[in-house]
Amino acid sequence: MEILNCNGPTCPQPVVETRNFLATHPQLEAVTVLVDNPAAAQNVERFLGAQGFQVSIQGSEPDLKVEGHRQGQESGEMVIENLIEAHQKTLILISKDTMGVGDDRLGALLMLNFLRTLKEMGNALWRLVFVNAGVKLTIEGTETLPVLQDLEAQGISILVCGTCLNHFGLLGKKQCGETTNMLDIVTSLQVADKVITL
Repeated sequence: MEILNCNGPTCPQPVVETRNFLATHPQLEAVTVLVDNPAAAQNVERFLGAQGFQVSIQGSEPDLKVEGHRQGQESGEMVIENLIEAHQKTLILISKDTMGVGDDRLGALLMLNFLRTLKEMGNALWRLVFVNAGVKLTIEGTETLPVLQDLEAQGISILVCGTCLNHFGLLGKKQCGETTNMLDIVTSLQVADKVITL
């Protein structure tokens, strides 16, 4: 089993280094990626899973091992490349937990109403990306969580910044979406037909 040491680098470097490593070792059957935080472990786990690996996370912070064993004969296509041939839809980037400026209570209500109304976009809505304080909308105990879970159940992709969750100490409280990294976010912005930023 090959071992890739990704301790130290911040998001999205662990995923980038893993992607580059797999690109130079296309026939690799098993790999262990060393990381030092849960967000990086989840990002690498999701990436390896999309490449056709059966993945498990061993250890605890700051000594985490993401172990992947290839399943089947085909090497999976990169998550990043899959995005291009997937949905060509509208992406909404949400970087705060309120909407507008002036009154935070009003802003929280507006954000809740905005999320509730997104279903009116129908098939045009492809992906929601939450960064910075926006990740607070995805955690347990919020009024917005059931709305987001409903959207996710309808097939809307939800990405939640792992670095941001770590910063606010909320990684264990996230209850919807996939913990993601800046590489996936940038690629999502690149391939979306339309981007709405809040």
